[in-house]
Amino acid sequence: MKRAALVFALTCAGFSEPMATPKYSNDDKLVRPTGWRRWMFVGANYGMGYAPGENIDNPKPKPGTFHNIYMQPEAYDHFAKTGEFPEKTMLIMEVVKPGTHASINKRGMFQSEQVGIEVALKDSKRFSDKWAYFNFIGEGGKQLNESKAFEKDACWKCHNAHGAKDNVFAQFYPVLREARPEVGEPLKTVKSAH
Repeated sequence: MKRAALVFALTCAGFSEPMATPKYSNDDKLVRPTGWRRWMFVGANYGMGYAPGENIDNPKPKPGTFHNIYMQPEAYDHFAKTGEFPEKTMLIMEVVKPGTHASINKRGMFQSEQVGIEVALKDSKRFSDKWAYFNFIGEGGKQLNESKAFEKDACWKCHNAHGAKDNVFAQFYPVLREARPEVGEPLKTVKSAH
């Protein structure tokens, strides 16, 4: 039975389409996920940085990008129900350049051109540390079709130390905080002392 007919039959019978799962190339790279724009939007940020000295009060801050975070609806539903991210959870971070002073805009910023995506993936059978992180943005902004996982120190270490829940920065995602309040209260802005 063709996939479309099977999905239609399952939907009519009251079953939902199965969760999108990661696909890997023959050389063990993650294949770029598709269809993620239809996934659950859980939060966004602008220009976040994690290194000491990266501070909004810096007189010459580096230009930032918007980060929009999406996850499979089924993974979200499981998290909302149990407080756990299921195996094969993928969090897509869409990176978008800011724009300003265009069309009718006279102040503030809007999301302009997409730079690309990065992916956080939970797959305990494939990765000894459960989570792995991938970048699909190549040199010069080239969009990559597949990606090798970052080394552990690049992303995993920070996510493991600071993620509010299971390597995920859930503390920054209002949708996840609302679904599971135990991941933390809304964060308050901290002003630096001058």
